[in-house]
Amino acid sequence: MSHSHGEDDCCSEDHGSVGQSRLESYVFSCELSSKVPFYTFQGDEEEDLEHFLELRTVCLGEGAKEESNVVEVTAMNHQGKTISVPVANLHINCLPMVSLGEFELKAPVTIRLKSGTGPVTVSGLHLIASDNADTDMSSEEEDFDEEITPIKPAKKKQKL
Repeated sequence: MSHSHGEDDCCSEDHGSVGQSRLESYVFSCELSSKVPFYTFQGDEEEDLEHFLELRTVCLGEGAKEESNVVEVTAMNHQGKTISVPVANLHINCLPMVSLGEFELKAPVTIRLKSGTGPVTVSGLHLIASDNADTDMSSEEEDFDEEITPIKPAKKKQKL
């Protein structure tokens, strides 16, 4: 019985964490070239919104030359320091596109064509997390707790 009770707790926690913030996703894309070598992704200044960039693919465009095109991402690490990391080295003959999976970064993020002339298209998702529903959900979580509390003694009686 205690095992199934643990599963119940798990499920109620999942509902709570999902409900605390609303996540919206939008298509993101930018093209880098020698004319426009970098793009800076920034979120709105609203306090209750958090903006994330989830990079998916880096792809050479039509007219790319036979050269290395290095794409670099600059973002903050866990210590709040800005670091730059190369994420793709593309060549039209051997690697015209790379999939980054779900490479998620918190705004602000700068994507730069460090070497090569492109064009390189970087695409992914612009994720916006809002905590607007937080106050509503906290009261619902309290309701969940009130519902769960009477069940606990009943389960203990079943064990006896």
